Amino acid sequence: MRKVLVVILVLLVGGVIAADRLGVRRAQDEIAKQVAAQYHLDQKPAVTIHGFPFLTQAIGGDYKQIDVALGQWTQKDVTVHDAKLRLSGVHAALTDVINGNSSQVTVRTATASAVVPYSEVQKYAPKGVRSISAKGSNIQARVTGSFFGIAVSGDLVASLKATPEGIAVTPQTITSGGTQVPAAVMQQHYTFTVPVRNLLPMGARVSNLEVTPAGLRIAATADNVKLENLSKA
Repeated sequence: MRKVLVVILVLLVGGVIAADRLGVRRAQDEIAKQVAAQYHLDQKPAVTIHGFPFLTQAIGGDYKQIDVALGQWTQKDVTVHDAKLRLSGVHAALTDVINGNSSQVTVRTATASAVVPYSEVQKYAPKGVRSISAKGSNIQARVTGSFFGIAVSGDLVASLKATPEGIAVTPQTITSGGTQVPAAVMQQHYTFTVPVRNLLPMGARVSNLEVTPAGLRIAATADNVKLENLSKA
């Protein structure tokens, strides 16, 4: 009899795990559909609901973490890559989920991130700035121009800073034929801003900026928000 009970217990546990995995797959697929519809995506994003078991989280209405990989993301004719959305501490009552009501779904921390390719940064650069690439924590570029009637062609190194308007690009040095252009002159001609506020799958201010070989990885974080407000923040 004991052996029979052990076998039944093993089968029951296996059945719960199977049901749990089926439930999480269906939930991930439904989230992917809703996100694709809300953001007018050509294809569904990859959604991962973390934590086990899923059914316990669903019944309790509290989810540890949900990741949404959007991939390529286009806003206002600017395309970013590797766009991601991470929701931590999600509270969604089971009745709201069943009824499709997102008005009461809250998120403790929502973080969006994406990579802005240098080809997109180039669009906002002044005339004469080309071949933008990474240089440590700064960016570098080739520049051509004319200062006080003197033609200049050389290498520019610029620092970056996240601002309410976007990414501020400020020249630090320009070397032309071994001669450095005065800071005040080069900053007057080559300072520019990349407006990235609307380039993330939520409108929060950029809070983190990293230079990578593929482009500028930007991230924005919002705390204690409602899910339906993420796209309106």
